[in-house]
Amino acid sequence: MLRIGLTGGIGAGKSTVARRLVELGATLVDADLIAREVVEPGSPGLAEVAAAFGDGVLDADGGLDRPKLGAVVFGDPAARQRLNGILHPLIGRRTAELVAAAPPDAIVVQDIPLLVEGTMSSAFPLVIVVHATMEERIRRLVEDRGMTAEDARARIAAQADDAARRAAADVWLDNTGTPGAVRAEVDRLWRDRLVPFEANLRLDRPRPPMPPRLVEPDPDWPARYDRLAARIRTAVGDRAVRVDHIGSTAVAGFPAKDVLDIQLGVHTLDGADERDALRGAGFTLCPAIVADNPKPADPDPAHWAKRLYGSADPGRPVNLHVRAVDSSGYRYALLFRDWLRAEPAAREEYLATKRQAAATHSADSDTSGYAEAKEPWFDAALSTAERWATRTGWRIPESDETPQHVGMDSPKL
Repeated sequence: MLRIGLTGGIGAGKSTVARRLVELGATLVDADLIAREVVEPGSPGLAEVAAAFGDGVLDADGGLDRPKLGAVVFGDPAARQRLNGILHPLIGRRTAELVAAAPPDAIVVQDIPLLVEGTMSSAFPLVIVVHATMEERIRRLVEDRGMTAEDARARIAAQADDAARRAAADVWLDNTGTPGAVRAEVDRLWRDRLVPFEANLRLDRPRPPMPPRLVEPDPDWPARYDRLAARIRTAVGDRAVRVDHIGSTAVAGFPAKDVLDIQLGVHTLDGADERDALRGAGFTLCPAIVADNPKPADPDPAHWAKRLYGSADPGRPVNLHVRAVDSSGYRYALLFRDWLRAEPAAREEYLATKRQAAATHSADSDTSGYAEAKEPWFDAALSTAERWATRTGWRIPESDETPQHVGMDSPKL
């Protein structure tokens, strides 16, 4: 099963995308519908809301009067928190029931209007954001929903802005144009990414390896890392000591393969592993994949032990290295990154090595030959990096590079 988060600002046309995904075969779980279902007349949820806020929030038929309740809670943080305490558990339980009822091979799309505002994106292996220009959103709200332009602008301003949504988006669908245009984009997304992503997760396999090809540095690499690091921490929980961006894509302005390398530090590799948790975040165990990963010769191979995972998402190549935080491999991955960040000469030498290896193995169907061609350079670089660490007093950084998150907001009424 593949779970996808779908969101977008009011008037962006998220429902158009959701309908097309359902037509293609997705299972839709609509947060708005669930939020209404849990407070239907006669429900325990409605009884709790009435007990907390009084019968004044009910209409003449005994149902929930949403405008009256909204007037009570949206200007009062304490009241909003009290409402959240009633509704969030009910919505969460009902959502879990619907997701659990989906078939094992389902692509479950969870339509959540406040996914970004509620900082819920890290709970999904992939987030789709539907976008339209401000002018188009206002036009739709005025013509289709009967709002005034002033009310439409106010509703838009009360939600997350485009920058926050872009930070959460793995897929950004521009729905400013015609419904046919965005449906064509959704069809391509379904065929080329979502269907193979689900199959890879279900069959417990990573995306196919890529031939070694260096690209110019992508300014989006840090944002991609931020999203992935948040997912890894959410999936693994307390087992994660820290998460770090490592490898060439962690060095600003440095050409690299378009594959992110991430290190998950754990207390020990012994005992229960993180395999099931990471599958929920979109990763599968892939010992056959050879990553862009320094592994110098060492008298004790146990010092370099790790588990290697790869992204099952065909649209996002990632190598996830799981290492014990007291291992040599864990320390060296961070040292190597920081040494390259600090030393231009080291970057130039390593880039020349990578370019030669990539040219030699450009026709390979995987990266094994490319990685092996760099091993002699890594062996020599270890002692150079260690001398740099001694000279500069380098130590493992005290904190990782995982972004911080704000608290939950209220569900849409």
